[in-house]
Amino acid sequence: MHPRLHARSDPQKPAVIMTDTGAVLTYEELERRANQGAQLLRRLGLRSGQVVAVWLPNIPEFFELYWAAQRAGLHITPIATALTASEARYILEDSGAQLLVSHGAVAGLGDLLRAGPPDALKHTYYVGQAAGALLNWSAAAATQPWLPIDDERAGYQLLYSSGTTGRPKGVRLPLLDGPPVAEHAMAVRLHDVYGMGADSVYLSPAPLYHAAPLTFCTCCHRLGATAVVMPHFDAEASLAAIEAFRVTDLQMVPTMFVRLLRLPAAARHRYDLSSLRRVIHAAAPCPIDIKRQMIDWLGPIVHEYYAGSEGNGSTAISSQEWLQKPGSVGRASWGTLHVCDAAGHELPRGRQGLVYFEGGWDFHYLNDPGKTRESRNPLHPTWSTLGDIGYQDQDGYLFLTDRKNFMIISGGVNIYPQEIENLLVTHPRVADAAVIGVPNTDMGEEVRAVVQPLVWSDATPEFAAELLSYCRENLSKVKCPRAVDFDPALPRLDNGKLYKRLLRDRYWPATAPKGGRTP
Repeated sequence: MHPRLHARSDPQKPAVIMTDTGAVLTYEELERRANQGAQLLRRLGLRSGQVVAVWLPNIPEFFELYWAAQRAGLHITPIATALTASEARYILEDSGAQLLVSHGAVAGLGDLLRAGPPDALKHTYYVGQAAGALLNWSAAAATQPWLPIDDERAGYQLLYSSGTTGRPKGVRLPLLDGPPVAEHAMAVRLHDVYGMGADSVYLSPAPLYHAAPLTFCTCCHRLGATAVVMPHFDAEASLAAIEAFRVTDLQMVPTMFVRLLRLPAAARHRYDLSSLRRVIHAAAPCPIDIKRQMIDWLGPIVHEYYAGSEGNGSTAISSQEWLQKPGSVGRASWGTLHVCDAAGHELPRGRQGLVYFEGGWDFHYLNDPGKTRESRNPLHPTWSTLGDIGYQDQDGYLFLTDRKNFMIISGGVNIYPQEIENLLVTHPRVADAAVIGVPNTDMGEEVRAVVQPLVWSDATPEFAAELLSYCRENLSKVKCPRAVDFDPALPRLDNGKLYKRLLRDRYWPATAPKGGRTP
């Protein structure tokens, strides 16, 4: 289960196809360029256990670098292209990256270079579009031997969290003590849970610097499948790609579902989607009505999972199960689920609390032992949490309520924004919605909705009043927002996650405690 094996058995098969240019990277080419890249990494002095950072858009070279670092026993740290120079610098410093490969189209690269590299960063290269006086990685690697390096060892990604509630956290997983071609647990899961294999054609519409797109694409390479990669998400373009490349498997986030469903009916039904076997989603809560519409449209091929970059466990649920348990993210498919109170005691079925997994990977947060301790159950140190609140029903299906850090405390009452957001986004004139707690002298916090209308001209007091009435018709009084504000574009990442801390910072003075809690 490694691209090297598929390069031997089917060398001309596409490992990567880019939807915008039609560029193809075959397994034979991927193997050769990965070997040359690994040779260059060794020539530059990088050894197993060190870190390579990639600050790249969705281009084929992303995979050439990934598989070069993977067979050299390195940690691979992708950096989001939307980050500023200072944000990227924080990740470079925190990870201790020895080498950075970037692209001239990355907006923050120039500022980073002008400010000078972090102390640990010894080498900076570019691929694709020229970037100042930097050396070209592809040209340098092309001078190296095609053969594998002598001291191969399996490396893996070192991913940083999205930073939705604070500074991004580096999720460090132990490197496998074995050869790079050894079987990998994530690829096995894609095969066993979803039936993906060498005949799969996987469409990736999201940035490769996020955990799920990177993991799924590279696992496709382990399985011998073809990864079809979009440079960025566009709703109608994704449907065109499914038809053009006969896509069998697709992974999206709920905001992409919303964009698809907002397309005119003629556009949604213009394309032949009959090749699809599975549409997989995760990363953020999916409103029940949105998911039901997707199943009605595409059939019972919509699958969901709940997991994190930490790899501490996961759940899975099929369309058939979900229709019986609407709103659930499924039963444990990796590890054992536990729902616990604040003291760490396990709660009975039906009671909501902090969701823990037992039996997954033993991760830790890089350079943050305190955050690592916080993720462990105080009574059962081998149980870990991603910080989500939820409950299990009597059949063991997990329902997520919200994130612990997003909870609003108003007059001593705990309010979870997710339910309110899920309702607001079902309004046909709403493109996106966020619900946060804002200061209230008497109550500590009050509920405020920030809405991105589908058409900006709808950002009127009349529409705000309509949305408040919509909430009052469907929610209890305590959950209803006191007010609605409008925003032309909510700070939502392209992996579907919302930067709520950026919204809260607009309302809370810098020195004020937010609801008496650490945000």
